[in-house]
Amino acid sequence: MKKGKLLNSEISSVISQMGHTDSLTIGDCGLPIPKDVKRIDLALKYGVPSFLDTLDTVLEELCVEEIIIAEEIKEAAEQMYKEILNRFENVKVTMVKHEEFKVMTKDSHAVIRTGECTPYSNIILKSGVVF
Repeated sequence: MKKGKLLNSEISSVISQMGHTDSLTIGDCGLPIPKDVKRIDLALKYGVPSFLDTLDTVLEELCVEEIIIAEEIKEAAEQMYKEILNRFENVKVTMVKHEEFKVMTKDSHAVIRTGECTPYSNIILKSGVVF
């Protein structure tokens, strides 16, 4: 059995297949997921699992060099915006319009759907390298 905290086999598999600059999206329960992108649906009910719990668990496994988030989160969910930024002090932060964000998810290896209901609680993680 795995020693790490990430027990979800689908997420673990996707991360293990990612290379430098590949992307993985974590979204709230309302984010549309493109038909041709792997969907990893964790949502059980509103709020479960939370976006931040899911993000924190993924970050224990994935080296990230850049994040992409929607500009709209600054005003619509200021506390969530601050929580996200606190996790990425030395990482490039790219802000785009939400409509552009949704288009960018098409390039993700997978989209992880959480039960989060906070508006714009979505992130694209760009894989870095550990060496």
